[in-house]
Amino acid sequence: PFDFSGRLTLNEWRRLPILTRNDLQEAGKSLNSRAVPQSHGKLFTQSSSGSTGKPVSIKQTRLCTIYWRSFALRQSLWCRLDMAGKAAVIRYNKDPSTITPQGLRSRGWGAPYDGMFETGPGVFMHSSVDIKAQADWLLREKPDYLLAYPSILYELAHYFIKHDLELPGLQLVRSFAEVLDKETRQACRQAWDVSVIDGYSSNEIGYMALQCPEHEHYHVQSENALVEILDDEGNPCRPGETGRVIVTPLHNYATPMLRYAVGDYAEVGETCDCGRGLPVIRRIMGRTRNLLTFPDGRKLWPSPGIQDYGKVAPVIQAQLVQRSMEHIEVRLVTSAKPTPEQEKALTGLIQERLRFAFRITFTYMDEISRGPTDKYEDFLSEV
Repeated sequence: PFDFSGRLTLNEWRRLPILTRNDLQEAGKSLNSRAVPQSHGKLFTQSSSGSTGKPVSIKQTRLCTIYWRSFALRQSLWCRLDMAGKAAVIRYNKDPSTITPQGLRSRGWGAPYDGMFETGPGVFMHSSVDIKAQADWLLREKPDYLLAYPSILYELAHYFIKHDLELPGLQLVRSFAEVLDKETRQACRQAWDVSVIDGYSSNEIGYMALQCPEHEHYHVQSENALVEILDDEGNPCRPGETGRVIVTPLHNYATPMLRYAVGDYAEVGETCDCGRGLPVIRRIMGRTRNLLTFPDGRKLWPSPGIQDYGKVAPVIQAQLVQRSMEHIEVRLVTSAKPTPEQEKALTGLIQERLRFAFRITFTYMDEISRGPTDKYEDFLSEV
């Protein structure tokens, strides 16, 4: 056990062990505080999405919710959203009655705006509704703003491009919950001539970073969490270096989590010229568990180039799964069965993008299912 008495210095802090997801799961209720300040409000249970098959459940307080909503408002104010506009949201909802191609409507934008600002109408679409129905809904609603998962935005943008559709009133797109890549940003610009503003958060922590409205990098939300990015030896990364994201939420006294490894890697950025003064994350790389592993033990984040598969075969949707150090399964949804020549071309393209001659096998599916909360990952590792 860590024995500490006296003033907490930075060096002493860095001696604290890293809290892993497995540690949190195994500790269970033993990490919950028995002396939560009454002023922090009502206790409730918050669970992660469980995309690994093992959800994490912790206790939080009303104070955590207040901070969550405050940073959501900060993002809107940073982006200077016109609150009188119409906001459209495409995301998961556990209530099955919300799965409808007509979508749902509300008079306002909902939390955290209600009670703080007068807003225009809000419209909601469940993320499990098919892309065509989502596109038809957007064409009917003509929103000023759209919030959705990056994978949904990518599919929608390409649907609009393919069918020569337009959303001329759309002013800004926001994304959350998944890693936002440059291909999705480019697709949104091509389809709708808009920028994408991203947020980095988790159910266990709340907001960790928000994209700078003037750049594509992120500002750590230091009022909410202490974010460390550490190299393999546990030392703080310098600008340009990539390391594990270690986070300590500052306001959750119900389940204190000191130096929690959220499971992501990120690259440290230089000081931003926007004047906000908050630490900078240049890029969020993605989940540690989905690194590509080479036979010699090297690991990196893959760039499978899925957006180019349709150029050599009739591919609608794709997902890569690393089954072993030498084997990649490619799950495909196609409009027609690829020919042997097209499969050969796909194999070559994938091996080129992954930078190794992995053994490639194809599995054809009617649909590639998303995670338990409709999140989507184009590369999964079982190694």
